Amino acid sequence: MNYKFNNSNEIIILKQYSSFKDNIFLLIILFSGIFIFYFLNNEIFSVNLYHKYKVKELEIRNNLKLGVPSIKEFHIENDVSIFFDKQKNNKFYDVEAIIFKNGQFIISEEASIEIENKNYNIIFIKGERVILNEIEKSKTSFDKFIYSIKNKEIEMLMLDKEHFNTFELLNLENKEFYYQGHNRIYQYFLTLVIVLISFRIFFIYSNKRSVFKNYSLIFIIVLLIQVVNSYLIYLLNNNENFSINYYYFINFLILSIFSYFISRFNEIN
Repeated sequence: MNYKFNNSNEIIILKQYSSFKDNIFLLIILFSGIFIFYFLNNEIFSVNLYHKYKVKELEIRNNLKLGVPSIKEFHIENDVSIFFDKQKNNKFYDVEAIIFKNGQFIISEEASIEIENKNYNIIFIKGERVILNEIEKSKTSFDKFIYSIKNKEIEMLMLDKEHFNTFELLNLENKEFYYQGHNRIYQYFLTLVIVLISFRIFFIYSNKRSVFKNYSLIFIIVLLIQVVNSYLIYLLNNNENFSINYYYFINFLILSIFSYFISRFNEIN
């Protein structure tokens, strides 16, 4: 009881020292900050970071399939054995390599491995190559020599919804991605509504009812709204008779009811 009393008094004091214009100014700052951060995160930061994460993930997974260097040796199944003096930044230095398939022996200053067109490319820089087999016996010097290993199991980067911002999603032909763009637009409106309702609760209704109870109620209702929204997206992707107009109409109707209910609930209590 003492905590609730103090909490209520603090808010009342804040209101006494804050004019209506101050509250509006605070609303604008709060609203702008939350919305700008949310927008930039969705459209720029998360898109770029997710892409970098997926690229790194695939690089690690493909490297595990390729093999792991250990004790200055690197063996790629039955194709190539590489011996090196040191390794740094995914490059091998003072390299000696054996290519079993063609009976090739290579000495080079450095070597690296890249993935291109579902092939592992071993790139040797500045060295000599000796070929000893039934067809050819030769020794050549090179500035750059590339040996490719075909591997159909290499995983390529598949672009999903998180790789695109809203504008890009709305311009894609894939209907699942297209509808995800509309879902993001709706999420922006939902965020705006929640911010406005939270502001009203804090500055208008907080002395009448526990702030914790108000925000708990909002949290539960928002969860239900998101469940309904997920089902509507499912209908968009799987029911040809359910159009994007129905999607927006139902969601905005629910938002209106949600806003009215929260306002009435706080007025009554």
